[in-house]
Amino acid sequence: MSVEALAQKLTSWIRETVSQAGGKGVVVGMSGGVDSSVAAVLCKRAFPKAILGVIMSCHSSNIDREHAELVAARFHVPVKVVVLDEVFDILIKALPGDGYDAAIGKLAENNIKPRLRMVTLYYFANRLNYLVVGASNRSELSVGYFTKYGDGGSDLMPLGSLVKSQVRDLARCLDIPREIIDKPPSAGLWEGQTDEVELGLTYSELDRYLVTGEAEKKIKEKIDFMIGKSIHKRCLPPIPPL
Repeated sequence: MSVEALAQKLTSWIRETVSQAGGKGVVVGMSGGVDSSVAAVLCKRAFPKAILGVIMSCHSSNIDREHAELVAARFHVPVKVVVLDEVFDILIKALPGDGYDAAIGKLAENNIKPRLRMVTLYYFANRLNYLVVGASNRSELSVGYFTKYGDGGSDLMPLGSLVKSQVRDLARCLDIPREIIDKPPSAGLWEGQTDEVELGLTYSELDRYLVTGEAEKKIKEKIDFMIGKSIHKRCLPPIPPL
């Protein structure tokens, strides 16, 4: 299948999935990264007049917001900008912060950011009778590299079957700005944070293993461990059989 044919197939899938659920359109968070940019452009194709992009700054870098606004302007995606800095700060002050390991505490605090964004997206979705579109890809979903009930919380994930390299191919086909495609992937949880450093492996290593099953022994063991450890993030909460 050509990349353009893939784009058309995903566009149709978005339109059909939302319509079958009774939704009138789509809400998509725009972070300035390649995944959310691709998701937003596909959504714009699927619902040219019923899409809302939401840019949600939460102590975020200025360049991420600039990239999100660049995509919105190039593809004529209407946007709302919601600044969550103060909400985040108030919540952090209300939560106990002592008695925890510093690294774990940092991760717990920063995971609040994508969860606040999820709340924001569903606020707009509820008001408009739209569905929330997530931007997670297969690479991230497979190893659990997303925040449960944060960026993992959505109604549909059109990129969920594509590894990161395929998303980049799609981005080039859709004419996403080159600076967005080429910049180091980041969840934007803190200054200087990058996906590959946090994962402890490159996307090329992860993609190769997911697509072909081939990897060096240490890489294979690491990915298999991450897949097993994160099963709960990809499933509904277990219910006991009675």
